[in-house]
Amino acid sequence: MTFKKDFMWGAATASYQIEGSTNIDGRGYTIWDDFCSKPGKVLNGDSGEIASDSYNRNKEDVSIMKQLGLKAYRFSIAWSRIIPNGYGAINPAGLEYYRDFIDLLIENNIEPVVTLYHWDLPYELFKIGGWQNPNISDYFVEYVKEFVSFMGQRVKYYITFNEPQCFIGLGHVTGVHAPGTICSRKTVLEMAHNVLLSHGKAVKAIRELGNEFKVGYAPTSSVYYPATNKKEDIEAAKKAYFDIDTNQENYMWNVSWWSDPIILGKYPEKGLEIFKEDLPNINQEDMDTICQPLDFYCQNIYNGKAVISDNNGSYKVIEAEKGSPLTSCDWPVTPQVLYWGPKFLYERYKLPIIISENGMAAHDWISIDGKVHDPNRIDFVHQYLIELKKAYEEGIDIEGYFLWSLLDNFEWEKGYSQRFGMVYVDYETQKRIIKDSGFWYKSVIKSNGELL
Repeated sequence: MTFKKDFMWGAATASYQIEGSTNIDGRGYTIWDDFCSKPGKVLNGDSGEIASDSYNRNKEDVSIMKQLGLKAYRFSIAWSRIIPNGYGAINPAGLEYYRDFIDLLIENNIEPVVTLYHWDLPYELFKIGGWQNPNISDYFVEYVKEFVSFMGQRVKYYITFNEPQCFIGLGHVTGVHAPGTICSRKTVLEMAHNVLLSHGKAVKAIRELGNEFKVGYAPTSSVYYPATNKKEDIEAAKKAYFDIDTNQENYMWNVSWWSDPIILGKYPEKGLEIFKEDLPNINQEDMDTICQPLDFYCQNIYNGKAVISDNNGSYKVIEAEKGSPLTSCDWPVTPQVLYWGPKFLYERYKLPIIISENGMAAHDWISIDGKVHDPNRIDFVHQYLIELKKAYEEGIDIEGYFLWSLLDNFEWEKGYSQRFGMVYVDYETQKRIIKDSGFWYKSVIKSNGELL
């Protein structure tokens, strides 16, 4: 069995991780530019100043995409290339750059899937409160309207936000990501609410610009999956997956706080109870704004944990066995998550599912034959896709899969120490080499998943 005829086989990237050219063509300074300038924040003092130089090498990158047979490419827009300060004057050069790039994708029969925000907040917005500023949703909408209206019919698929669990949770709860300002829970919850308002307002604005657009949202999650197929363990895993667990270092790392308001129109009751002393003023008008009809629901899924029932209406997380497989950045290898994650999400939210990120970091290098052999990545993606196909065959509406990542790139606080790409990048020369996994993925796409 194959996936549906128009299944969206793709790869994904983010602007700050690949573009470079941070001072070119009017781009404004961002929180990630600033964070990288602070000693000790990013491994080896690395930054995205050059990254994979995709800003200058996009023609080569699109040529590689075509060679790989990609049907779609998910990439993000640098807000500061469109509006350098985040509000105020428009930068025509930024709009023209993305227009030309999108035209290039279309010429090569690659569907552009645009993420409007992937963490690189303009620094001038941060200076006036960033996501805590009550006006930030209006600033975001102005940026979205400028971009969408300029692009017109070129782009069909839009994703509002990528992983708010990270840019709010890791940016302001743990501080390991930009801007690295650890805030009170009250402040963090205000920020989170403003992100959700920004999403809702942006969806409304895009709808007003045209009925042809398809709009979604891309949070992330570590999936809790049942350790057995016993009914009680499946129910326990589902409960765990949508729970609000404040015992974690990052209490914003959950599914329901970030997705229930957007799709179900309400915050999860357990979260309202736990956070009640610190909640912002939340009114019905806000919730009506946040809860806009979506065409699809994305999820970035890499790993998870096994769960069993505690035989008392709740769950118990099973610790991984000693010696369990890990990627090069010490993330667990748990293919089951690409079955149970989409299944649980589809049952709860009843929207078509797109896996907007999935992949692994590996210890890749150029071999003596001049090629890059990464059998572990091939095996990883193969095992995960088998699970995704199983979910699809059982009737879960899965519209696409985006491998993270097209290219080796700047991996946030880990700098250039981790390689996620199916295309190797020599950061000194910027030479690209398609890894074995890239050619394998090409064969998967060509068969529409039949060879899995």
